[in-house]
Amino acid sequence: MTSHLQNYSLYFTGTGSGGNLAPGSSAACFEVNRQPMLLIDCGPGTLNAFAHRYENTLPPAIFITHGHLDHIADLEILTVRAKLAGAAPIPLYVPVSLIPVLHHRLATYPGTMAEGDHDFWQSFQLRPVTDRFLCAGLQFSIHATRHHAPGSSFALQLPGIFFYTGDTRPVPELLHHHSEPTEVIFHDCGLIANPSHTGVDDLEREYRSDLRQRLVLYHYADATAANTIRQQGYRVADPGEAFVLKS
Repeated sequence: MTSHLQNYSLYFTGTGSGGNLAPGSSAACFEVNRQPMLLIDCGPGTLNAFAHRYENTLPPAIFITHGHLDHIADLEILTVRAKLAGAAPIPLYVPVSLIPVLHHRLATYPGTMAEGDHDFWQSFQLRPVTDRFLCAGLQFSIHATRHHAPGSSFALQLPGIFFYTGDTRPVPELLHHHSEPTEVIFHDCGLIANPSHTGVDDLEREYRSDLRQRLVLYHYADATAANTIRQQGYRVADPGEAFVLKS
């Protein structure tokens, strides 16, 4: 019997912060054997970057970390593209507390589309998530993070493979206790901290040295900020970069 090794990677369609979209709005796609399996967030420009990488295909499934528009705005565009392509509803994994936010921000306006009797939710298969979910035969976990308001943002973990924080302040209570040593940790980080986001100076104060060695940072302002963070010894994700993960 021949066994087939599954090669995992995480591809960044964009790495920028909400007010600085030159590097593209932060979003990434989990790949298996270089094929897209799960898109994480879908902000402005994400779909075009996804289509460029994957030859104009639609995302096979999506996970939403939180409801800020720089992470969900392209879902409205995806509704149109899915309708015009005659695509089956796309699985949309959403933490339960975010469903009302998503509904009010995207699904209640403009109602049915001009292209026909079709609304936002018809393009998606809503999959409410509490603490874990199955996608492509893999079990993912979610964890509430520190961003904007309690219960408003969530990290995504594929145990043993990667931990993706989404937008957050430092979360040592999660990473020191739930992240496994084999996981690459993709972490929100800009140059300067604020009440909703991590700054580079936070990292040494909040995290053990062994954990910091596993960090890959994103959600920064621009290329100059990324290079400054690199000069402090951290790995930084570039838009269009794919990271090989443990298989």
